[in-house]
Amino acid sequence: MPNPFTLGVASGEPLPDGVILWTRLTGLSHPVEVRWQLAEDDRFARVVQQGTVQALPAWAHSVHVRVEGLRPATDYFYRFRSGSELSPAGRTRTAPDAASTQQVRFAAANCQRFEHGWFTAYRHLAAERPDVVFHLGDYIYEYGRPAQGVRRVDPPEETTTLAGYRARYAAYKRDPDLQAAHAAAPWVPTWDDHEVMDNYQGRGDGSDRFLRRRAAAYQAYYEHMPLRVRPREGALQMYRRRTYGLVADFMVLDVRQFRDAGTMLGAAQESWLLSRLTSTPVRWRVLVQPLFFTRRFVPGPPPNLRKDAWDGRPEQRARLLAAVSRNLVVLSGDVHNAWAGDVVDAAGQTVGAEFVGSAISSNPPVTDGPGVLAANPHLRYFDAHRGYLSGAVSQAEFRVAFKGVDFVDRKDAPVRTLAEFVTEGRGIRRVDV
Repeated sequence: MPNPFTLGVASGEPLPDGVILWTRLTGLSHPVEVRWQLAEDDRFARVVQQGTVQALPAWAHSVHVRVEGLRPATDYFYRFRSGSELSPAGRTRTAPDAASTQQVRFAAANCQRFEHGWFTAYRHLAAERPDVVFHLGDYIYEYGRPAQGVRRVDPPEETTTLAGYRARYAAYKRDPDLQAAHAAAPWVPTWDDHEVMDNYQGRGDGSDRFLRRRAAAYQAYYEHMPLRVRPREGALQMYRRRTYGLVADFMVLDVRQFRDAGTMLGAAQESWLLSRLTSTPVRWRVLVQPLFFTRRFVPGPPPNLRKDAWDGRPEQRARLLAAVSRNLVVLSGDVHNAWAGDVVDAAGQTVGAEFVGSAISSNPPVTDGPGVLAANPHLRYFDAHRGYLSGAVSQAEFRVAFKGVDFVDRKDAPVRTLAEFVTEGRGIRRVDV
């Protein structure tokens, strides 16, 4: 049998006592038994758990192993076997226990259009071996293949069917740098629009055709991510929290599935989020979501406020900000440029900070960065490099470094720290690097 592990391995959704282990086997048409192992060492001399699972055609031969009974804040190593073929090994790490005050190291990435360039930034992210990686959306792009590009993606036509989405994910996941980032640390992903269709909202036009497309896209997303829950009846539960001791409460949002003309999140998700924002005993309230959160006025011809971002739902944003007085951090993506700034409530009070990652590879739009900064005094930083966010969170401070590469049109770009910011609870300040 040819090697079925060409899409790599991954882990995700870390809890203090468990994680999800993932792989997807390729080149198969029938169910197959897959063995898995979890060890305390990368040579697998101290295996602590192992078992077997069926990889089924109905789920594209993807495997999601729910491992429990682990120690908190601990590194583990895992691998899979099918027949005589052995997968690459991955490293994962459990979350700390509920009373922990130890520092959390994280990375955040987003927007990785295959045709626009190489995923070299992921190789550098993997080398950092963070405790957890957050993906902020646009893991794939559904567009048809452009006439020109750095790389050719398959299939060439726009993805609209389950087979098409599966093939598109497979094309992305064969990238070795993306595989390295998945194998280096557990991931907690959320989606934006391109995992389905550009700028879609909720149920789209409500047609059966669109809802079938959305259901296919959601299933393919699950099949290629280390998630804890399966899609049901064309829907997939995405909003959730991942709490790291008493240090950081990462609240992962879904800004697409429940959106309509009046809401970004839907009533149930907003109620859940407001309850957590007001009741959490954890030091940092962190929104993990794709879209620019704070107000961003763009000088020039209208529209000056981007309606697809949170500027299109100011009433709901105001309700969220009314629930916090400080210690709010927002991690965002989507716009293909890097930004950092203060989060200001309706009364003009600074209640938190926002850090916007640029993109792993997706081309940036033409943006008058200095002009936008001048028109928005609460925004402090703009940069157009491709890259990712690298963070360290403690009880005392929330620190984020913007990591960038100088090019993505060819391989092997070095990485450097473009800027670093810290907040102690309200606004941000830049630190020397």
